[in-house]
Amino acid sequence: MTASIKTVISINSELFEKVNRISKDLNISRSKLFTMAVQDLINKKEAKDLLSRINHAFNDHPDPEELNIQRKMKKKHIENIEIEQW
Repeated sequence: MTASIKTVISINSELFEKVNRISKDLNISRSKLFTMAVQDLINKKEAKDLLSRINHAFNDHPDPEELNIQRKMKKKHIENIEIEQW
């Protein structure tokens, strides 16, 4: 179990009232509510960052050398199919 660290934050009174209401509805402390909210924000950001890295990895286009190899392979496949007896 990790150690808890106390911190002080400033929020406007309207948000504070909403936090109080929600924490009472959920029967949890304000600290727990803030912890849950921050953890949710962190999880969403990490998921967004991961998706961005995945999209970037799959977004690369073949360079000229790869395109040349693809053309040669396509030509070779066509030649193989033409000589193949069906």
